Amino acid sequence: MSRALAASPRRVPLIVAIALAAGACSTAGGRTDPTGSPATGPSGPSATVEPTGDPAPRGIKKIEHVIFVVQENRSFDHYFGTFPGAEGIPMKGGNPSVCAEDPVLGKCLPPFHDRTLVNQGGPHAKPQSDADVNGGKMDGFIRSLVAGPNHCADVRGDPECATDLGPQGQPDVMGYHTANEIPNYWAYAENYVLQDHMFAPADSWTLPAHLYLVSAWSARCDDPYDPMSCRSDLGLTDMVDLQRHGEHPPLYAWTDITWLLHGNDVSWAYYVAEGTCMEPPCPRGVKGSPPAQNPLPSFTTVHETKQFDNIRLHEDYFEAANKGKLPSVSWIMPARGASEHPGNGAPISQGMAWVTRVVNAAMESPDWGSSAIFVTWDDWGGFYDHLEPPRVDENGYGIRVPGLLISPWARRGYVDHQVLTFDAYLKFIEDRFLGGQRLDPETDGRPDSRPTVREEVKILGDVRREFDFSQDPLPPLILDPTPELDAAES
Repeated sequence: MSRALAASPRRVPLIVAIALAAGACSTAGGRTDPTGSPATGPSGPSATVEPTGDPAPRGIKKIEHVIFVVQENRSFDHYFGTFPGAEGIPMKGGNPSVCAEDPVLGKCLPPFHDRTLVNQGGPHAKPQSDADVNGGKMDGFIRSLVAGPNHCADVRGDPECATDLGPQGQPDVMGYHTANEIPNYWAYAENYVLQDHMFAPADSWTLPAHLYLVSAWSARCDDPYDPMSCRSDLGLTDMVDLQRHGEHPPLYAWTDITWLLHGNDVSWAYYVAEGTCMEPPCPRGVKGSPPAQNPLPSFTTVHETKQFDNIRLHEDYFEAANKGKLPSVSWIMPARGASEHPGNGAPISQGMAWVTRVVNAAMESPDWGSSAIFVTWDDWGGFYDHLEPPRVDENGYGIRVPGLLISPWARRGYVDHQVLTFDAYLKFIEDRFLGGQRLDPETDGRPDSRPTVREEVKILGDVRREFDFSQDPLPPLILDPTPELDAAES
């Protein structure tokens, strides 16, 4: 099957925002402590959610369509560090009380409000994750950038670097945004659910994060047809090279969630941008989805179960939403330029516009009343975050990223403090559609050599607590994808 088509996705018309119905609202939700205690919130422990061990808590079957929208490379503090009620940037007297060591200027520099829309970010692979965390000090972000090397980090006086620096000469890895720059994301957080303890699943870069998104592991396999030949790996740059050229042979032998979905007749689709090359030769100059965000076609299971046609295009998503024919589980990967990846010259408004169109399409769909949309970012992109990630195994967790739940059944205005990662998304799919079956080598019928059953880690929270199935369903919040911004383009 060839997907080397360069069509444009259907654009949702610009519509004036629909005001949400009045209702109880709280910006401070429940907290899960490091032992995994239940979250509490405005109404205490969620009365509509039964114990975690129950695979079908009351009301969960109202969710028939789960949609995961995955952007790139932003930390939680970078996007929501000043959001009311969230565990954001520590402040004293209205100013940040934390800082990161700057080896060029010889002092510790605080975060700053970055009003520009084009960001540079910093290096964000495994070595930089370790350096940024720095044993829990969370102060290595500028050092990692300087070690890059990075011209504007090394030569702060260059006039061409002025828009990439803060008022004290901080590189933009120390910058944070507010509703001035990303109003739609803040509107979703204010009216639905913000996850303020969402950690990247691995302390590394985009490809491992996306492997975790669909399989709860990142590994390298000696034999792509032997799941027991795989060993943990957070590098895999050579795998991206294969995918970049349109080759999608079986590479990842371990079991992913689509194998369980297929075995239980649960529909799914993985949507990539028009122009994404699925078979060589690949045309030049076409902006498909980045190859590191498109690993699912190289899972051995997708080939063996003949599900390759479930890798679809953005236009297919918009058509399915319009007709009320969304699959049970959808993943949506952005095109280059709309992924919010720093350093590519594209403003973050471009990515926000893309996400808004995806969300608007679901909200205008006949499927809205039975949908749950999760929006997240795959890794921290080198940007500052003050909260030390928990360590659950040799692969992670990684540095904190933003996470949102948008649904008519979401607890309105709720900030979820539970410890989460992409494993919680898989856990939700498993609880809703698979009777609680985990990606567990001992029980899933396809043993592999994964070191951890990630969905069963004690510290992991449960996103079912973000829903209230007893409430009147929340109406859609249709937003202008390109609102007027109080921000600078560069």
